[in-house]
Amino acid sequence: MRSGEEPRLPVDQPRELRPLAEEVNALIEQNEAGLEHARSHLSNLAHGLKTPLTTLSLQLARENASPEARALVEQLDERIAHHLRRARSAAPGAGGRARSPIAEVAEGLAEVLRRIHADRGVRIDVDADRSLAVAIDAQDLDEMLGNLLDNACQHAADRVMLAAHGEGPIVVVEIADDGPGLTGAEADEALRRGARIDESGPGYGFGLAIVRELVELYGGQLSLARSDALGGLVVCLSLPAAGQAA
Repeated sequence: MRSGEEPRLPVDQPRELRPLAEEVNALIEQNEAGLEHARSHLSNLAHGLKTPLTTLSLQLARENASPEARALVEQLDERIAHHLRRARSAAPGAGGRARSPIAEVAEGLAEVLRRIHADRGVRIDVDADRSLAVAIDAQDLDEMLGNLLDNACQHAADRVMLAAHGEGPIVVVEIADDGPGLTGAEADEALRRGARIDESGPGYGFGLAIVRELVELYGGQLSLARSDALGGLVVCLSLPAAGQAA
């Protein structure tokens, strides 16, 4: 069950253990139903807000509203989109645990980002054993790594590197670039939701805060530092390995 290979405890147990297996399975089903109900309500709420928010955005454009007002609407829209994605994601701890391969997800994202940043010739390397897997929903892992790799590509001079290795019950994923990096104060600011280090161009801000939120939801950790290998920023994720307790 913890590795995600079985959704329930088998009920074909000795007489003394069968009631325990049935109670555990009933609890799992109750948790799943409650989580699905909560996700459904969240999705309905987010969808209900999207239409009036889109209308407001169009109205502000017609009235030539200030850039500050438009930016506020964009921020609200971004937050609603985030919660819609979370509503679609399978919450951890519902029963069986998710299992997502690091190398497969990272290589797929790297291929897409190489095309997106082809005009700058950014090189993206992935160094991860194909057997490494984390106990994280595939959509959530895709969002985590996608945000971080895209940020790295935007700030890199010409190279980005993702490396992953196992350390017992966790998998450590490091995403580094050869850009200017961040100071300690800037790193703290970048993790604050909506913050922008460089207002003149693409920033870390909301995307990085979303990644931290997802990582912590799964019992992991995120840290920022200076990359010894490339000299720019390195984002380090400690994530629960598939088949291990968070």
